[in-house]
Amino acid sequence: MHNLALLLQSQPDPEQIKHMVVAMFAIIPIILVVFLAILILPFWFICKKAGFSPWLSLLNIIPLGNLILIYVLAFAEWRVIPAPQPVWTPQPPYPPYPPQPPLPPQS
Repeated sequence: MHNLALLLQSQPDPEQIKHMVVAMFAIIPIILVVFLAILILPFWFICKKAGFSPWLSLLNIIPLGNLILIYVLAFAEWRVIPAPQPVWTPQPPYPPYPPQPPLPPQS
């Protein structure tokens, strides 16, 4: 930030500009890889769970690929088997009742 203020106030030093450009060329690819990983990873899992090839998530790399992928996911038939509905079975009361002695016969 201090270097930017110096550049705006006076004539920049060519050596200083070279150092800044080299630093940017080192940092920008790292930022792009992190950004692409943050973008591609969720779409990878969405495509896999929707029954599509997870490699479709790489459409995010090309321009407007994200929009294409969203339309594919929104309007395509998802090949997913629905989860079975849980069947409720009554459970015995907890703790179970103790055994009852037989009742005497009534006359």
